[in-house]
Amino acid sequence: MTYFSGFCFEGESEIFSHIPLTHNAFTLTGFSYGAIKAYKYALQSIQEGKRIQSLNLLSPAFFQTQSPSFLKAQILGFRKNPQSYIQTFLSACGNPNGKFFKNGTLEELEELLYFQWSESELEKLVKNGVKINVFLGGEDKIISPLEAKKFFLPYSQVFFYKGFNHCLKCDHL
Repeated sequence: MTYFSGFCFEGESEIFSHIPLTHNAFTLTGFSYGAIKAYKYALQSIQEGKRIQSLNLLSPAFFQTQSPSFLKAQILGFRKNPQSYIQTFLSACGNPNGKFFKNGTLEELEELLYFQWSESELEKLVKNGVKINVFLGGEDKIISPLEAKKFFLPYSQVFFYKGFNHCLKCDHL
């Protein structure tokens, strides 16, 4: 399994050990911002004739239903005080202690905020035999899990964990 880390994360794949993920050489998995990277890699691989069996998107960065003012506020908040923005972000993710922390960049934040998931590209992956699994937390404070569920459901199997946060953990445990 090839794994792609989330924004401000590094080596965090172990926090998803409780999630039923496929683990084989033909599986791509990405968390949050890493879901975008895994998706792009899957599209490129299919185009190059490589085999991709499954694509696991863990709390995929999904902001295309957010208002332009929300997106702009995120960028301005990061520019004003990156450390404060990142600490608030990690806490909202459900990772306040900063384990697996890696500094995120403005360029990464802009890419994940303005990224547009494509229905036709998701359909292309499915038509090429890629099984797409999307894992969402109902208590996610980073993305809108219901909007993401609605968008991805026609192209994937969606696992919706009602009491889980962005890191797919329960805050109250």
